[in-house]
Amino acid sequence: MEQPTFEAYIKKFDGYLQKYFPPKDAWTPADEAVYKPHDLYRIPLKEAEDMQLRSLKWTFNYQYTNNKMYQNFCKERNVSPSDIKTTDDLVKIPLIPDTFFKDYPTGRDFALWLGNIYTGTLPKIVIKQKDPTFDEVINAFNETGMVVSYSSGTSGRHTFIPRDRRTFNISEYTIVKSAVAMIYPLWDYSMDGMLLMPNPKRTNVYAGKVCTIFFDAIHDVQVAIDRDISTDLIRMTMSGEKGLKSSVVQYFAKRESAKMVDLIIRWLENHEKTEQKIALVGAPFILAFVMEKLQREGKGFNFGERGGVATGGGWKAFEGQRVPVVEFRRQVEKVLGIPEKYCLDLYGMVEGNGWMAHCPEGHYLHMPYSYYKGLVLDEEYKPVGYGEWGRFAFLDAAAYSYPGFISSGDKVRMLEHCPVCDRPGPVLEPEVKRAAGEDIRGCAEEVRRMLSSDLSSGE
Repeated sequence: MEQPTFEAYIKKFDGYLQKYFPPKDAWTPADEAVYKPHDLYRIPLKEAEDMQLRSLKWTFNYQYTNNKMYQNFCKERNVSPSDIKTTDDLVKIPLIPDTFFKDYPTGRDFALWLGNIYTGTLPKIVIKQKDPTFDEVINAFNETGMVVSYSSGTSGRHTFIPRDRRTFNISEYTIVKSAVAMIYPLWDYSMDGMLLMPNPKRTNVYAGKVCTIFFDAIHDVQVAIDRDISTDLIRMTMSGEKGLKSSVVQYFAKRESAKMVDLIIRWLENHEKTEQKIALVGAPFILAFVMEKLQREGKGFNFGERGGVATGGGWKAFEGQRVPVVEFRRQVEKVLGIPEKYCLDLYGMVEGNGWMAHCPEGHYLHMPYSYYKGLVLDEEYKPVGYGEWGRFAFLDAAAYSYPGFISSGDKVRMLEHCPVCDRPGPVLEPEVKRAAGEDIRGCAEEVRRMLSSDLSSGE
């Protein structure tokens, strides 16, 4: 079968995902920077720089004008949209520390807190409960068409981000487009998928919620974790809370986790008998546990180039033990027969809508530099040059419903371009660490905490 050109490949992909596109006559510079390029990682540098400047100038002005909280934040720092004229000026845009999104009250005051973060006119929110839980507040917001989701750290303190549908569509579209571009020509709508994450319809965890688009990108998807995941459950597991309730949760989690591993193995066995392309997408530690059981039982597969793996965060498979991404890829090729070039990791966070994806040639993390500008900061939160370690920060033009100009607790090193492949934009070195004193977190860290103590028992 003749291989499609990349342009035909992406055009076909976009054809299945039109509902994620805003009407073209309503495109902003940010939409143009997201939806116009065929490949977010192969845009000529001058063209991408122009897109980046236009989109970030537009979004900064939009946030400054429509978000009173952020406008006051900028005024305290003596910065306004008129100060942003050139690419060099982008570093002047005031950054919000990611810890801000963890500093919230409870009950009805939590709803007011979300409303103050939100940019623009908030839909009418109806909260029926007198003293609502976090989930009840989130569900009330989401019933209006918004998508409030969250992540967490080892403290058990959540990070809540309020997205309108337009922003969430971009977040979903870019995560899948990033993976599909990097695994060319593997993707096909007719392939089957296993989602190694919670069912997006049964959780507000961002790592699960953002995978909703997976069901539109390929025709048949099975879910590994098909149960309700609440904020309370995540808080207990991330903070290591002890007590009767926690013990009951762990008891049922253990039974469900064993079933999950067996479910994935049966799915792999069924697909080995076919010629169908497959994709395993989600938390790498879940697949690590599956491969560990297969090796214990002397089993393996040979899916070859009809299989792909796309992972996101959550690399600690056991307490105190980190699974290096290089070793993980080798295990995927050894146990599943899927070549390393089709085993890619994506790096993103609940606060942003830009995804850095491994290239198949060198597995460096490439940035979508047409609408998203990565920065590395020193201990005084000042930008440093390429090749230096520091705290990761970003300017995200795709965040409409909240200010997406954020400094994180991640420690990275950024290079001007990939040392292995010919894609022209900036990259991060393959593995991202946490800065000293910061909570452990990641796209899948909260789910890992919920499952790993049971899975690592080897039962």
